[in-house]
Amino acid sequence: MHGLETLLYGIGLAGVAVNAASGVLEAGRKPLDLFGMVVIALAAALGGGSLRDLLLDRKVFWIADQTFLITALAAGVLTFAAARRWRLPPNLFMLPDAIGLALFTVSGTQIALAFDAPWLVASMMGVITGVFGGIVRDVLCNEIPLVFSGELYATTSWGGALLLVALLENGVTPGIAALVGGGTVLLLRLLSIRNRWALPTYSARR
Repeated sequence: MHGLETLLYGIGLAGVAVNAASGVLEAGRKPLDLFGMVVIALAAALGGGSLRDLLLDRKVFWIADQTFLITALAAGVLTFAAARRWRLPPNLFMLPDAIGLALFTVSGTQIALAFDAPWLVASMMGVITGVFGGIVRDVLCNEIPLVFSGELYATTSWGGALLLVALLENGVTPGIAALVGGGTVLLLRLLSIRNRWALPTYSARR
């Protein structure tokens, strides 16, 4: 693999693993068996990238390389086993979810750019990669998706994606751009959770 391909591959595998873990940790608040947990883990880990690839007319990543599927399965099962052995905080899934958001935003944006997508489209592909798996996960868990309510979520993803594009356009190396862009997403997401930063909500006048 070339340097950029290796970078994207590593980021993608890490994103799949942490998103699968976040899926199991959230699903753990519901009375689901191992099969249900694995289904939600796979949805969280693979959903965003699958939609991105379909929109880009690209072979779906986990079909092209089953290593991603194996990684998601392994991370889901290991997280399930750990959660059964140790008592974990109920909102622990927020941390791997934030990490996964950052990783998938970076990989989704860079993959779209590699497919010659315009900068705005590429940034939106980053957001889709970052948030869609979480939407499916939350729906399967019968929860309002995090991206639609609460603290800043997709906004942090889009901000990091746009920063990544800007850095690449100005000659910054892909590795540094990925680190800065992904770090920005993660930092903003964690700060928004801590400080309860949120967008205005709709409230109809009466």
